[in-house]
Amino acid sequence: MSQSHPLTWTAQEIKEATQGELLCGDLGRPFTGVAIDSRNISGQDVFVAITGEVHDGHSFTSNIVDQGGRGLVISRHKADQMPIATWKTHDVVCIAVEDTTRALGDMAAFNRLRSQASVVAITGSNGKTTTRRMTTAVLDRQYDILTAVGNYNNDIGLPLTLLGLSTGHQWVVLELGTNNPGEIARLAEICSPDIGVLTNIGPAHLEGLGSIEGVMQEKGDLLKSLGPGHKAILNADDPRVIQLVSKTKAEVILYGLSREAMIRADDVNETKHKTSFTLIFAGESISVHLNSAGRFMVSNALAAAAVGYQIGLSCQTVKIGLEAFKPVSGRMNIRDMPGGIHLIDDTYNANPESMKAAFATLNTMRAGARGVAVIGDMLELGHQAQSLHRNVGAGAARSGISRLYVYGEFAAAVKTGAHDEGMPPTDTFEGTHDEIVEDLKNWLQTGDWLLVKGSRGMAMEKVVRKLEEWSEKSEG
Repeated sequence: MSQSHPLTWTAQEIKEATQGELLCGDLGRPFTGVAIDSRNISGQDVFVAITGEVHDGHSFTSNIVDQGGRGLVISRHKADQMPIATWKTHDVVCIAVEDTTRALGDMAAFNRLRSQASVVAITGSNGKTTTRRMTTAVLDRQYDILTAVGNYNNDIGLPLTLLGLSTGHQWVVLELGTNNPGEIARLAEICSPDIGVLTNIGPAHLEGLGSIEGVMQEKGDLLKSLGPGHKAILNADDPRVIQLVSKTKAEVILYGLSREAMIRADDVNETKHKTSFTLIFAGESISVHLNSAGRFMVSNALAAAAVGYQIGLSCQTVKIGLEAFKPVSGRMNIRDMPGGIHLIDDTYNANPESMKAAFATLNTMRAGARGVAVIGDMLELGHQAQSLHRNVGAGAARSGISRLYVYGEFAAAVKTGAHDEGMPPTDTFEGTHDEIVEDLKNWLQTGDWLLVKGSRGMAMEKVVRKLEEWSEKSEG
C-alpha cells in the first residue's frame, strides 16, 4: 500500500466548495479535517453545524471556540444569533451557507473530485451493507480501500465517509440508502460513482417512496448518474432491476444465477454456517465457500465478484476476498446455544423480501427439526403495511414452522396471515420482548431452530440477548 496523507483544506477551499460567505477569519487558514460532533473534534478541524432531529450543532459553536476550535460552517439564517464579533477577536474562520447539511455534502463532493480514488456505489432494497462489505473484502486484496463505518449511507453519513479520503486511497466503496424521493440522486451527485451496483428492488421504505414503482424510480437514479465509460452492475435475477437497464448510459454487466449473467453461480449448497457455490467468472470457474448461511448471500457475493471482475482482479483473488468476508452482527448470524438450540440472529433490519429470504434459510437449516420464528414489525411500509404483514404471517405458516411469536403494532396482522394459511391460533403468541422470551423458555427444546428478525427500530436484538443469558444460566 502507498504512503497516505490526509487531504487538507484551506478556508478558501471550504468557501469554494460550499459557495458560502466568509463572515470572519483568514481564507488562507489550513484545516486537517471536518467534524460534525463537538465531542470528537480537534483544534485543526472545521466544524459544520448540522441541525439534526435531536441536536442543533449551532448550540455547540461557542464551546468549540472556547476549546480551541478555529473553523466553523454555520447556517446564514442563524448568523445573527452567533457571537461573530467575539469570534473575530479569536481569529476564527466562520463561513455561512444556506443549508449546513447540503454544505457537508458539497464539501464531500469537492473532496471526492480532488482525490485520485475511484468510487463504487451500491444501492438496492436488500443486501446493500453485505454487498458493500463483500466488495470491500474483494478489493482490499489489491487496493487501498476507504469504506463506510457502520451504516453510513445517508446525506450525512456518506459525506463523512468521503471526507475521510487520503492521498493513498485508490477505491471508495459506498452504500446509498433512501427513505424519500430524490435522496439517491443527491447521494450520487455527491459521490460521482465510477461503478454503480443495484442489488434488487422490493417493497421497502414505501412510506416515503409510495409504491414499488416509486422504489424503482428512486433506485434507478443511481443508474441515471452513470455516464459513458462507467459501469452498471445489475442483478439479472430481478425483473424490476432489468427493467431499468435503459436508464443508464453506462456499460451494463449482469450477475446472478441466470444464464444471461456474465458473473454467475452454479451448484449452490447451504450448511449450518456456510454457503458454497461455483463462481463462473470470465470463462473460469472456481469453488467459493462463504462464511455465512443463506442462499441469498450468493447474490451479494456475485455482485462483489462482478465489481472485482470489472477492475481486473483475478478469479482467485475474488475467491480469497469473498472467503475472508465475515457477516455483520445481526445479519443471518447462526449461533449454537447451550442446550442444543440453534439461533439465527437476523435482527439488524427487515422488509418483506428479506423476511421471505430468512424463512427460506430457516427452512433449509432446520432440515426437518422444529422451527420457530420471533418476528417484529417491518417499518416504513406506509399504507401497505397491514397487507404486507399479513403476507409475512402467511409465509411463516407456509414455511412449516411449529410456532410463531409476533411483536409490534402489526402483530395482529402477522397472526391473521398465519391463521388464514392454516396455522392454528394455539401456535402463535403475541407479546412484549420479555413475554416472548418467557414463553420461549417453556417451549424450546434440544434441536430447535429459532429465527429472530425485525426492523431496526423494533430492537429485536434484545430478545437474542435475553435468550443467550437464559441459556448460559441454564447451562451453568
